[in-house]
Amino acid sequence: MSRHDAALSSWRPGPTRDAIAEFLEQARQVPVERRVACFDNDGTLWCERPNYVQLDFFVDVMKTAVDQDPDLARKPEFAALISDDAAAIGDLGLERIAFALAGLCSGLTPEEFTARVRGFMASATHPVLDRPLLAMTYQPMLELLEELRRLDFTVTIVTGGGTEFVRAVSQELYDVPPEAVVGTLLEYDYAAAADRPVLRRSTRLLGAANEGPAKVSNIQTQLGRRPILAAGNSGGDREMLEWAATGEGPTLALLVDHDDEAREFSYRSSAETFTEAEPITTVGERLGWTVASMARDWETVFDRRAS
Repeated sequence: MSRHDAALSSWRPGPTRDAIAEFLEQARQVPVERRVACFDNDGTLWCERPNYVQLDFFVDVMKTAVDQDPDLARKPEFAALISDDAAAIGDLGLERIAFALAGLCSGLTPEEFTARVRGFMASATHPVLDRPLLAMTYQPMLELLEELRRLDFTVTIVTGGGTEFVRAVSQELYDVPPEAVVGTLLEYDYAAAADRPVLRRSTRLLGAANEGPAKVSNIQTQLGRRPILAAGNSGGDREMLEWAATGEGPTLALLVDHDDEAREFSYRSSAETFTEAEPITTVGERLGWTVASMARDWETVFDRRAS
């Protein structure tokens, strides 16, 4: 029995837990400065269905804005969301809708935006599973994060979601500080006000959306160290997992497969900003990654602290 098995109690015995435990044991021989782990967020650390949590947050912002200004309901992106028109949402595309929603928070300071996110998260519940959104994190992944910290890993989140949105909750949910979050970035506008300088959110992206090759580039530019562990769940994480897996060993590329209709959802995870040539689970099996079946490998799915 591995010394890590007890700490990974939500991982069922089998090849997946064995592979993780073996990596953790081998990582003890790696210099501490090289012990870097990068985790995707949506679908890897917390539930992303039926909607991304960030989308639910912005829809909540939109509803408040429409209550104050009903004319906003005529905007095509908002009208599609309000009527829950799947066809219109598909025609418009998530990227266009996301930019329209982000515009509702344009002009906010970082502190104001963070406060809004935390206020929403403090009271919101999952629309299907009836759990607080703060309790939609995955227990097995929380255990893995804790084991990595015991081994002095630098644990980071590398997400396709908005950097500032994830930073608002990363410390509370994962004990990951804001500066260790790499995501899709918006530019800020600097203004020299009379009493003090101020930063305000814009709607302009700083670089590309943080998916695919952009994740690897942004890890280097923002973190400056190559991970020896990367975890993800979709085609948007492929390059990040490949980069970690092909580094100087030991390495671990961990892919979460959402195949548990009974306890969560069963679906094929895919990238949002590009079309994939093959399913990510097929890629993972072909490249020898550790593919974690939610149905087979997880004894518990969601954070026990809210049970």
